Amino acid sequence: MMLLAFVDTHGDMHSLRKLKKKSAKADLILCAGDISIFENHLKILLHELNSFGKPALIIPGNHEGEARLRTECEHYKNLVYLHKEFYEKENIVFAGFGGGGFSLRDEKFEKFAEKIRQKRASKHLVLLLHAPPYGNKTDLIMDEHAGNKSYRDFIIREKPLLVVCGHLHENHGVKDKIGKTLVINPGPEGKLIEI
Repeated sequence: MMLLAFVDTHGDMHSLRKLKKKSAKADLILCAGDISIFENHLKILLHELNSFGKPALIIPGNHEGEARLRTECEHYKNLVYLHKEFYEKENIVFAGFGGGGFSLRDEKFEKFAEKIRQKRASKHLVLLLHAPPYGNKTDLIMDEHAGNKSYRDFIIREKPLLVVCGHLHENHGVKDKIGKTLVINPGPEGKLIEI
């Protein structure tokens, strides 16, 4: 399965149009949040994402509110609101958790993590996060790690195939591994990832 993952476009319609061209090779689109700047022009941006013509899983970043993004996604047939939700395709469970980006621990994620464990059972897992997990190249800022330890602990235990994250613009395009799990910040240019 070919995924097109992106994050942090922050209202840049030019980036979305370039991503639309790349999406021709993808089976599924993953947006790890911050498609807007504080929800400005959110409807227009989501309309453009919907026009890719492929299922697009989206979570809020720290620039979108959960309620508003959920409501807006309901108007589009190709958009799947994934925050604290699941999507299944070809024996892979996609789980999403957005927002935030500024904490070392996240109790709400830790509660959701139990639901992920139950939902995935023996299936493969792809995790869509806005903030990066702690202790890898995607969260390294000026030689300090700024990611989330709750996410990292979960990744070590559950071993997802892939984690897509963003939030830290300095790390757009950066990838690393936690164990065997690929962790990638695809940035606004996006990355095609085969799983």
